[in-house]
Amino acid sequence: MYTLGIDSSTQSVKALVYDAGAKKAVASASVNFGRELPEFNCPDGFLPNADPLVRQADPRLWLAGLEKVLGKLKDVFDTSKIDAIGGDGQQHGSVYLDSSWDGSAGGGYFSRAVSPIWMDSSTSAECRALDAKFGDGLRARTGSPAIERFTGAQIMKFAKDDPEAYAATAKIHLVSSFLCSVLIGGDAPVDTGDGAGMNLLDLGRMEWDREICDFVAPGLAGKLPRVAKPGEAAGTLAPYFAKFGLRPGIPVAVFTGDNPASLVGTGADKPGVAVISLGTSDTFFAAMPEFRTDPDGCGHVFGNPSGGCMSLACFKNGSLARERVRAEIGCDYAFFDEKAFELAGDTGKRAFPYFEAEITPVHEATGIEADFDWASASDAEKVVSVIRGQMLNMFERTRWIGKFDTIRVTGGASRSKGIRDTIAKVFGAKVETLDVTDSAALGGAILAARLLK
Repeated sequence: MYTLGIDSSTQSVKALVYDAGAKKAVASASVNFGRELPEFNCPDGFLPNADPLVRQADPRLWLAGLEKVLGKLKDVFDTSKIDAIGGDGQQHGSVYLDSSWDGSAGGGYFSRAVSPIWMDSSTSAECRALDAKFGDGLRARTGSPAIERFTGAQIMKFAKDDPEAYAATAKIHLVSSFLCSVLIGGDAPVDTGDGAGMNLLDLGRMEWDREICDFVAPGLAGKLPRVAKPGEAAGTLAPYFAKFGLRPGIPVAVFTGDNPASLVGTGADKPGVAVISLGTSDTFFAAMPEFRTDPDGCGHVFGNPSGGCMSLACFKNGSLARERVRAEIGCDYAFFDEKAFELAGDTGKRAFPYFEAEITPVHEATGIEADFDWASASDAEKVVSVIRGQMLNMFERTRWIGKFDTIRVTGGASRSKGIRDTIAKVFGAKVETLDVTDSAALGGAILAARLLK
């Protein structure tokens, strides 16, 4: 029995085939948006903008990426053997659709030409309005305080800045539910994992909070998809996708967010193990036996695709920041991932690479901030201090979640022995890595396999 997991992240889309009997990945394909789809002008997964707070993407990019990755997969695997599909999308990205929206793959139904994504920080005024109205009640109900990248504030700004386009919007999807809808040729629901990243979902009742929705924008609740229950099928694969060798009619699981999908893909969807995902942003997450929130307001609580809740803290300056440091130094990966740590040792120094305004904790200033003279430091000291600074910040901001004896590390940077060793020292935990670094795509494939039991 084979299932397919699709992961549409910030900079790429991946497709992974999972052998559910052997419990292993057997084939994969990926598409880098900037390199392979340059016509959408999103070199790092988002459109260039003069305002550094604005981060938006062309939603047609995700449609083109889906088609291209399925075409690539067909070349390396007999896709007619796939029995079910699951997947995820980057969290907090929103897609705005007009009344012609029918779930087709063709496009032409966007009421808004751009989609704000998780890197957008342009909604401070809207967050202040949400805080003024609901105070701590917003976190108590939705699992998070008002957050600029969250979809509720993004919708609020859109409705205020362009009321005509908002009025013409019939449906607002997340990236995950939008792509799932296209696969089934209909209107897919939103799962509680991704839906909780909107400041609109009442996690106690697992349904849209009508009072918050009414405050955010007129008629908003009627424009949102329904909320799915864990383990639910969204529908079946539309005939359109037969051109990729897939069998129309196979079940498609409700898509989730990339972080909840990674929770499943890393085998951490039951309490006891924490996960650090080292990607464009860095995230720390774990399953939660009961719903509770971060007293400092930095961390978040989402739905767990396997039932219940999960905790998560997101750090905006992740791999992109590390890449900027590596480019500044001019070193290769062998030096950055391991040799620097051998040369510098445990110096005790720390530096914070704030190339984007940070969100955990909120930090508006940008640039390298170090507790030593950065300019005179050796290249090795720079590398080690940056990784140490990132991991110490993560440790401090996630202690509310609990102490873990085991941490599983995933994402592209998990290849780095220096980063893994730093995590082990800072957290005082055993660090494990996965054979498959595409844990989000794997999580989607595992959720699809559960439909077949």
